[in-house]
Amino acid sequence: MNIIVSGGGTGGHIYPALTIIRAIERRTPSAKILYVGTLHGLEADIVPREGIDFAAMELSGFERRLTLSNILRAGRALYAVWQARSIVRSFRPHVAIGTGGYVAGPILLAASLAGVPTLVQEQNVFAGVTNRILARFATAIAVGMEDATGVFPKQKTFVTGNPIRAEVCTATREEGARVFGLSSGKKTVLVSGGSRGARSINRAMIDVLAHAAGQTDVQYLHVTGADEHADTLARLHARGVRLEDSPHIRVLPYLYNMPQAMAMADLAVFRAGATGLAELAARGVPAILIPYPYAAENHQEKNARALEAAGAAKVIRNSDISAEVLEGALHALLTDDARRLAMATAMKRLGKPEAADEIAALALRICEGDGGANC
Repeated sequence: MNIIVSGGGTGGHIYPALTIIRAIERRTPSAKILYVGTLHGLEADIVPREGIDFAAMELSGFERRLTLSNILRAGRALYAVWQARSIVRSFRPHVAIGTGGYVAGPILLAASLAGVPTLVQEQNVFAGVTNRILARFATAIAVGMEDATGVFPKQKTFVTGNPIRAEVCTATREEGARVFGLSSGKKTVLVSGGSRGARSINRAMIDVLAHAAGQTDVQYLHVTGADEHADTLARLHARGVRLEDSPHIRVLPYLYNMPQAMAMADLAVFRAGATGLAELAARGVPAILIPYPYAAENHQEKNARALEAAGAAKVIRNSDISAEVLEGALHALLTDDARRLAMATAMKRLGKPEAADEIAALALRICEGDGGANC
């Protein structure tokens, strides 16, 4: 069986795709997988590391206004459709799966036009434009949250939850402590602005970490994003923070071992991308969420508000974030064990650790439903 999987740009599209791939491989070890992405997205680095065949297309997303750049991108988009048709004809997939990002559009459209069953995986409460368009042609849609079902045809929409890496559930606190050189017995705060980092969160954390440097009862694992790392370290140094003298504080550019970090976390400060939220939910980690304000259709705030309504998170708007506001929210939760535990319990109830297996089963089922002669 040949399977194309496409999704890219950020870790929020890539890691769900990789998790689905591993679930398919467990069910069908003989399956041949081709991951289609772009050379400019994180997938070009991450996917080959996983030992998965990778094909790249020349494509970039559109700005939300008429510009010369958009006109040029439209030309590249047409070329990408031609590339996608070529990839589909060459690889001859039996099913194609898209996990979001603009690269998934041409490849799933080309597969659908070639008569290949397609599966769209929508992670957010509010579906993105690409997936809303692709849903018209798709054989099936797997949604991560119940609230997302309203915009898709009911007869082919399935609430599966969002796929998460198996290691998210199996990593232990002790393992995390060893990996990061921290204590397994201390409260730990995990801070991450997503795979590319978040400047507003990083800036607010400067004073938080400056105050925390002399208070060793709480540990901080702060992931800045690669582009923000050097600047964050410089600002901490300017505030008199010497990380070599503060072993309870770790400031890192990127994590390839996020499952171990989550296993350590008693509280998280996160953006509100669907994949990160799904992983926090599977672990039952309560969160302070600061949604990215420029996400398409403001979907991150919608994701965050859904968790807040469930009692699993506190939401701070990006426009309201400051060191004072963030430090106050952290203090309130770190000093109130009962409230933090209630939030953790609510978060755990939202978790769907079996989502990847359900999506893999659905992908194989639609292939068989198409006749299954070559599945």
